[in-house]
Amino acid sequence: MNIGNVELGNRPVMLAPMEDVTDSSFRLICKEQGADLTYTEFVSADALIRSIAATTRKLHIAEGERPTAIQIYGREVGPMVEAAKIVEQAHPDILDINFGCPVKKVAGKGAGAGMLRDIPRMLEITRAVVDAVNIPVTVKTRLGWDCNSKIIVDLAEQLQDCGIKAITVHGRTRSQMYTGEADWDEIARVKANPRLHIPVIGNGDITTPERLVEAFERSGVDGIMVGRASIGAPWIFKEMTEYLRTGVKPVVLVSEKFALLRRQIRESVERIDQYRGILHIRRHLAASPLFKCIPDFRPTRIAMLKASTLDELEAVLSHIENDIIPALHDTL
Repeated sequence: MNIGNVELGNRPVMLAPMEDVTDSSFRLICKEQGADLTYTEFVSADALIRSIAATTRKLHIAEGERPTAIQIYGREVGPMVEAAKIVEQAHPDILDINFGCPVKKVAGKGAGAGMLRDIPRMLEITRAVVDAVNIPVTVKTRLGWDCNSKIIVDLAEQLQDCGIKAITVHGRTRSQMYTGEADWDEIARVKANPRLHIPVIGNGDITTPERLVEAFERSGVDGIMVGRASIGAPWIFKEMTEYLRTGVKPVVLVSEKFALLRRQIRESVERIDQYRGILHIRRHLAASPLFKCIPDFRPTRIAMLKASTLDELEAVLSHIENDIIPALHDTL
């Protein structure tokens, strides 16, 4: 599968863009674990052209994490074009346009999935961004605004006509948010459209290597994007890519998983500072499946998520790794 001049191999597995999750450190770790393509956090076009420092920092890409896409969102043509030109100067491999974020502060203002209610403007923005830059432009979107307006099959074709090089489809409508099940049959309909010639990437509910393989076989998509299942579990890309290649799910030892979480903590603190770095990493710790098989874990979980210094957090993690888990087994 190619996106423009970016070669991704056969049936690539990608790290989805997620706000407050896919920072440069996490992207690099996921890349090392097997992710074929990574995406930045959402970048607001309006904030970027105002040179807001927190937004500008999102443009940093480490060479080791490539290929990487920077994703932008906005609701006006001018700011989106200006932001796209700024992004191009950061030298990402791909520029992605977010037409899929369902949260109220984005979609409610007409950006992200809000564009599904204004298709002419969505197409105008896409066409203008494609014309403004010399790197491949892609789009990530949803099935439609609600169950009565699943327009993705025709929309994908219209977006292709604007010049995009690939489309990612999350198998839910905006009104579903993240509830219910992703509709992979609808994603398959997009891929089956004989007039669509760009790669189709599927997204939604891919939580295990088995579901990954099933989704590839069921939908025929060119690539699959993994989002929430990777939070607190970057090793999922090793499990998925090896299973996809060999049919055998590799065993990732608990010690390896703890080492990856500790690295995330350390790099988060180094990137920001101790207090905010630990706050940032709590989302990963809270979501990590590493702790979900442990009985009577609630008091320890509270202590882990309340830790405010590296020493406090390390003490809790060491207790879990060296005292609690050995009483279970080493292949959680």
